[in-house]
Amino acid sequence: MADILQLEIVTPEKMVVKTSAEEVQIPGQDGYLGVLPGHAPLITELAAGDMTYRIGADTKHFAVASGFAEVLPDRIIVLAESAERPAEIDVERARESKKRAEKLLASGDPQVDYPRAVRAVRRAEARIAVASEKN
Repeated sequence: MADILQLEIVTPEKMVVKTSAEEVQIPGQDGYLGVLPGHAPLITELAAGDMTYRIGADTKHFAVASGFAEVLPDRIIVLAESAERPAEIDVERARESKKRAEKLLASGDPQVDYPRAVRAVRRAEARIAVASEKN
């Protein structure tokens, strides 16, 4: 069993990360998934959340939203709609997005796409949380 995983985070626009990691935490639809080297193969759907990876004492954070992750014993490939480092996040824009989505949810309007508004709230919350990280 290897002690290191190869990690790739890819969005439609670019390769965000291609690195090695000792541990990866992925926000899945049914909760967070912790991955260590030698993990059983699987494919999971991503939820909006704080994706992290650790190498040594250094932990890196990314706000990810929508997509899939393929986990193999020695590699993880994340295909995400978006993946942002803390420094790339416009916190004010995320707060405004959250407010708009919460207003739609509270409106009671039957024309509101409820699942989409809930996803927007979760994505904004993830972006706000990740923006507070130091890396």
